[in-house]
Amino acid sequence: MLAAIGSQIGQFIERKHAEAELRESEQNYRMLFESIDEGFCTIEVLFDQNEKPIDYRFLQISPSFERQTGIKNAAGSRMREIAPQHEEHWFEIYGRIALTGEPMRFENEAKQLGRWYDVYAFRVEGPKRRRVGILFSDITERKRAEAEARDSEHRYREAQMALAHASRVATMSQLSASITHEVKQPIAAALNNARAALNFMDKNPPDLGEVREALGCIVDDADRAGDIIDRIRDHIKKVPTRKDAVEINDAILEVIALTRAEAANNNVSVRTQLAEGLPRVQGDRVQLQQVMLNLIVNAIQAMSGIGEGARELQISIEAVPSEGGVRVGVRDTGPGLSPESLSRLFEPFYTTKPEGMGMGLSICRSIIEAHGGRLCATRCEPRGALFQFTVPAD
Repeated sequence: MLAAIGSQIGQFIERKHAEAELRESEQNYRMLFESIDEGFCTIEVLFDQNEKPIDYRFLQISPSFERQTGIKNAAGSRMREIAPQHEEHWFEIYGRIALTGEPMRFENEAKQLGRWYDVYAFRVEGPKRRRVGILFSDITERKRAEAEARDSEHRYREAQMALAHASRVATMSQLSASITHEVKQPIAAALNNARAALNFMDKNPPDLGEVREALGCIVDDADRAGDIIDRIRDHIKKVPTRKDAVEINDAILEVIALTRAEAANNNVSVRTQLAEGLPRVQGDRVQLQQVMLNLIVNAIQAMSGIGEGARELQISIEAVPSEGGVRVGVRDTGPGLSPESLSRLFEPFYTTKPEGMGMGLSICRSIIEAHGGRLCATRCEPRGALFQFTVPAD
């Protein structure tokens, strides 16, 4: 008898301990439930006869729920009653979780509530109850800041593109006399060949062989003039940035051809060292040519003021396997760079030219960095400067 009584007392004490632990656990849960900043709720997902989730009912909500959603007295209400235009993806996600039991973490917009949410949702209780627990945070401000940052970046890119276009036009304006001379050459040659063809036609009998040769020369001269005009048009027209596989040797040879007369007018000899079998680079052909055009024009102008010594412009292109790309160098024999100018060379609006805007090199560096490369300058001995840029291979 005493043993039975002792056993009952022991069971009673154990039950009381369990009840106390349960009350403590519930109290701790309640304190956590009421203190978290994130919103929390449990819902019952409602399905139609085809097992398609069509709505959900709020069962339990945390004190922070209203602050996170702006919804008052949600417990017992259905979402379709609160927000009739609530997006279908919310019902589909919660329905899938209720059926499969697989938790999900996601970000979604609730347009009718005017908010974005970071959500962690999981099934609670058994699969037959079709209940889901939802822990969520309002991330509307973060999403708004991200959208503003994207807009700001877009506006910056547009402004940079407009500035780069203005720089191209300004550079081409500086070369206007050389361009005029460059275009006049094939036109004058075509005119001379046309006159020669007329003279051959006036012979008796006409020398058709010479006429045919003269006409062929006229076609070649017209093609050369057209190529020059096409290159000029490509450089001054405003086009969006492109990402193509660029044959860097060909692109730079076009720029060298465009500046050939300018170099000759300033008694500058041009030497090239172009490596063969170079990989293509990924980028915008016109923008890369703009960088090269600025560097070549700057080098020619730097040498135009020296009184003695050779005026030599050396252009080199080589593969750089260690950097996975191609390096382009433009070296001149001008007066070189002072320590002050070398440290500030790529700053916007810094210039050593009396009529310079101070934007050319800054824009060049922005273009190269946008291509994933880098642009730098070094002093050369006994004089001159070397500008080099690298761009990744395709």
